[in-house]
Amino acid sequence: MPIVRNLGRAASQLLQSSGCGCGISIVPVRCIGVSPRQVASDAGFHSVTFSESDHPRVLITGGLGQLGVGLAKLLRKRFGKNNVILSDIRKPADNVFYSGPFIFADILDYKNLREIVVNNRITWLFHYSALLSAVGEANVPLARAVNITGLHNVLDIAAEHNLRLFVPSTIGAFGPTSPRDPTPDLCIQRPRTIYGVSKVHAELMGEYYHYRYGLDFRCLRYPGIISADSQPGGGTTDYAVQIFHDAIKTGKFKCYLKPDTRLPMMYIDDCLKATLEVMEAPAEALTMRTYNISAMSFTPEELAQEVQKYVPELQVTYNVDQVRQAIADSWPMNFDDSNARRDWGWKHDYDLPELVTTMFSYLGSDSRIAQAN
Repeated sequence: MPIVRNLGRAASQLLQSSGCGCGISIVPVRCIGVSPRQVASDAGFHSVTFSESDHPRVLITGGLGQLGVGLAKLLRKRFGKNNVILSDIRKPADNVFYSGPFIFADILDYKNLREIVVNNRITWLFHYSALLSAVGEANVPLARAVNITGLHNVLDIAAEHNLRLFVPSTIGAFGPTSPRDPTPDLCIQRPRTIYGVSKVHAELMGEYYHYRYGLDFRCLRYPGIISADSQPGGGTTDYAVQIFHDAIKTGKFKCYLKPDTRLPMMYIDDCLKATLEVMEAPAEALTMRTYNISAMSFTPEELAQEVQKYVPELQVTYNVDQVRQAIADSWPMNFDDSNARRDWGWKHDYDLPELVTTMFSYLGSDSRIAQAN
């Protein structure tokens, strides 16, 4: 099985690198193949409903990425500390480990994942394990295994055990033939990255399981997510996090995208709020299984100008990475999220000025920022 050994080595190399940044966690490969369980053609599954006094029991896979830790904190505040289990295949930091339940979970290990769901009486599952765009292009076989085979395991387990399942999608699910300004919920999707292809696959498989088996599948297409709590990593939109760290540390920022590259973005608090809101929305309010969500849209140049209000001496240069630029050029410039706003009342809180103010308030009181304030 040389391919398995090669993928295992690749996973180890990635896990030993500087981190996966805004992403979602990288999972090592144990096996490649279809899920051990096949859903019977006559199966009849029904989603779980909850009374206000009966909180869901939550499992978050890939939980040590940018979104998992923040989501766990939000859900624990709402549903109780012990009702939310964070999982990953990496060792968590002490503050994460002691903040609530944490367990090892490999999404490619079907039997182990199924045991976790059964033994902990899980009712909601947030599936964040995936390889991001740039990292996925550097290792397509690993991305295919994690993003697609892992998804199949999660879908089968969720259907078998009547879970409410959330799988995030992305602006990367669209391609160069999609309308870009704005991009509606339903349109042509022909992405040109393995990350994007795997997310379109997730959207369609989740919708299929919903209509075929009654699985309560819910999905949001995230724009670029910006957070002060994580280091940038393998994402195409990570420049929008890196600029804050560089402004504080060195006063110099080199951007790998062209200055006029417009992409939809969102502050992490808005992203987590939207995720909880769509999971709590009444089933009858949802007219689709996958929604766009949006908050703001800006270019590197516009972001730099806003950052320079706090760090006036910030020097910005552009050294375009052709791979990531090509990815960005195939993505939406603006999201049409009118369906989310109509169906379940989505409303964002952070625009660009609030985003920049919040990022600097979290990242510290460097002398340059203190002087600017």
